[in-house]
This record gives sequence, structure tokens and C-alpha cells, in this order.
Amino acid sequence: MDPMELTTDRLLLRPFAPSDADAVHAACQDPDIPRYTSVPSPYTPEDARIFIEETCPAGWRDDTLYTWGAFTREGGRLAGSMCLVRLAQLRSPERQAELGYWTAKEQRGRGYTAEAARAVARWAFGTLGVERMEWYAEAGNEGSRAVALKTGFRMEGVMRSKIVYGGTRRDAWTGSLLPSDLGLPTAAPYLPFPERG
Repeated sequence: MDPMELTTDRLLLRPFAPSDADAVHAACQDPDIPRYTSVPSPYTPEDARIFIEETCPAGWRDDTLYTWGAFTREGGRLAGSMCLVRLAQLRSPERQAELGYWTAKEQRGRGYTAEAARAVARWAFGTLGVERMEWYAEAGNEGSRAVALKTGFRMEGVMRSKIVYGGTRRDAWTGSLLPSDLGLPTAAPYLPFPERG
């Protein structure tokens, strides 16, 4: 798929450009980002270049990872990164994807990440035909969980031993978002558990 832009009231979501490398590098110096994501630590300027110039374009080209930089419409400041992963499941009957994100430390607490996540989810449900969006984060990552809840995800429980960090397996919280949670239609009918007969 060709990279594309999304807009919200306060944000422009667009593919990262080489000129964003310094901002991405600076944001990823916050220890919470590599602590709770797959971002390398220490995070070098070369890591930012590879992410922006190689990883992100290849993801769009190969339909494996769609990544946006979330920038404020006023001032063009980097608010964070938003991505859809596990896109191979879109070509299967499951029609699922996973949402991942990080937020620049100085932009936290302003609702930007939930705003961006809702825009990406609506696009994924409407344009890609996603029928179930998943989210997970290490159990205890209250910031990521708060964003997921504000986006509309419903918490589903704990996945034991899901995440490996520093050679240790850790539990993860998990949640899902359905098109109906955002008032959107879905192609496949959904029969929730209490209605099964």
C-alpha cells in the first residue's frame, strides 16, 4: 500500500520523513519508550535513520507494518508514533490487526495518542476491512492501558508470559476494539457469547 496521511482535529498523521530523525531520536531517549516497546536501547541516531528510511517504507511497501508519525497540526511537533502490525492476518478469515504506539514524553497527558489511535482504528476498519483490532502491553504499563481505554478498547485479561524483556518473560494486558465499539459496521456478523444457543 502507498503510505498515506490521516488528520484529526489536532494532529497530522503522516509517514516519517528523513527530516524527522532528530525528533524521533530525541523522543526515544526517554527510558520508558524502550522499556515498554521494541525500540532498541540505547537508541542511536542510526537507529532513527534505519527506522525512518528503511523499516517504515518497507512496511508500507510489503504490507507488513503501517507506521505514522503523529505531529501537532499547530507547530508540527512530534507527538508520537502509531502503527498497525500483524497485517498478514488481514488476508485471512480473521481480518485482525494489532495497534501499537509510543508517545513523546513532553506530549503525554494531552490526549494526542488516543486521538491518533481512534483515527487509525477508523481508517483500518473502514479502508482495510479490519474486523478486530487488538492491543497488548506489559502488565503494569498504565499509560498504554489508559490510551487503549480512551480509544475504546475493552480489556480482555492477562496473557501470561507474553513479553520478553531483558531475558525475563512478563505478563501482558490485552484488549480488543471492534468496529461496533466505534459505531461502525462490519462485514461479518458478530454473535457475542451470551447470545450463542
